[in-house]
Amino acid sequence: MYKTIIGLEIHAQLSTKTKAFCSCQADVFELEPNTAICPVCTGQPGALPVLNKTVVEYAVKAAVAFNCSINLRSSFDRKNYFYPDLPKGYQITQYFTPIAENGYLEFKLDGNEKRVRIRRIHIEEDAGKMIHQDADSISGASGSLVNLNRCGVPLIEIVTEPDISSPKEARVFMELLRDTLRAIDICSGDMEKGALRCDANISVVDEESGTSSNRVEVKNINSFKFVEKALEFERERIIKALEQGTDVDRETRTWNFTKRETISMRSKEEENDYRYFPEPDLPPLQLSGEFVEKVRKNLPELPQQRVQRLIQQYGIPEYDASVLGSDVKISLFFEEVSRVTGKPKDASNWIMTELMREINQRGIPIDEMPIGPEHFKVLFQLLDQGKISAKIAKELFPLMVETGKTPDQLVKERGMEQISDEKLIEEIVLRAMESNPKAVQQYRDGKKNVMGYFVGAVMKETRGKANPAVVNEIVRRLLES
Repeated sequence: MYKTIIGLEIHAQLSTKTKAFCSCQADVFELEPNTAICPVCTGQPGALPVLNKTVVEYAVKAAVAFNCSINLRSSFDRKNYFYPDLPKGYQITQYFTPIAENGYLEFKLDGNEKRVRIRRIHIEEDAGKMIHQDADSISGASGSLVNLNRCGVPLIEIVTEPDISSPKEARVFMELLRDTLRAIDICSGDMEKGALRCDANISVVDEESGTSSNRVEVKNINSFKFVEKALEFERERIIKALEQGTDVDRETRTWNFTKRETISMRSKEEENDYRYFPEPDLPPLQLSGEFVEKVRKNLPELPQQRVQRLIQQYGIPEYDASVLGSDVKISLFFEEVSRVTGKPKDASNWIMTELMREINQRGIPIDEMPIGPEHFKVLFQLLDQGKISAKIAKELFPLMVETGKTPDQLVKERGMEQISDEKLIEEIVLRAMESNPKAVQQYRDGKKNVMGYFVGAVMKETRGKANPAVVNEIVRRLLES
């Protein structure tokens, strides 16, 4: 048996208007290269950094949300290394005294409670980005370009203790962390835009022999699925090495999503490789207790608090509450639909299936969808009144989203009202029985599943509009008469 030990280092981009230490625009994802830079963020001689106050506020919000102790006095340091996308030759970070320490995040996985401790949260700035031509990496590239727009973009780094014991647990932790950052409105959580990135450290212990493997870092993972896949791959690679009586190298690797494997980047740096020293151009950061308490008091409802409230207030299952409660906008929409319709469980079912499918397929956020709670109210009324079947309701839903029309409008326009006319349904069933006496006899000889043939015949002739309950009752009665 092998025990897996995983610790995460997560970089979250703070959603500030300007960068961490200068007035350049911080949201640079769609900008032309090198158009959001200045002497400060590109480290020109004589340029001095000035700390963005909102960065501090957002970092404290994260610290409170993740149950950390906040250091009222923290400081900034220089992390020295040379990369072409870091023109200063160092990164401003908080190494010796971070803004927050000793927090945790709790969640439930497969019915078990889990607590992952957070060692520290510190403020730092991002580096720029290399763009390699004709290759995924510098190796084999015909040339490389540098975009410095991300230099100075504000980040918090959230470092966990090695408390995570499986790749799946790492993914679930990351998802909850993303949901929490979004709930407190400090980070978009958009991994595809680089707003949330993860470095994962993994090692394996043979529980029988007590042999522990070297620790491997998988760097810059930018998708929840890849977090799990990369760690699964790495765990299997390490176990294979241990079973062969060897060990993997202590190194930094990266996830190659094309080959679905990790590949070596470089040997693992040690902390002393970075020659940390105090940042001479920024004074220590001193916070007041009143400031921290104000942030704590104004913190919005967190995802796990919301899940518990939805369960208690609306009586929906925990699974439904966890799906709906993970996103503030979807949760608010559910609550409004529940209020308007008085049917929280029906609202939950329809939002989790039909609505979320439309959101994913059309790529439209929920607050821009052309349907609202009133559409659900009319839909539920049509179902309750037996004017449409559940099948027709599901056919109507994408039309509602496409046109913005209410379901009663669409039923009228398209003649989709459910048929409950017993006389008409009886006539169709009798015709089907006359045309297939063999199936009738099979039913009467005990082959009861033949009934589906006659139900299907009615549905085919009425183009799915016949009331299923009425059809089933009539088919059974006539076959058994």
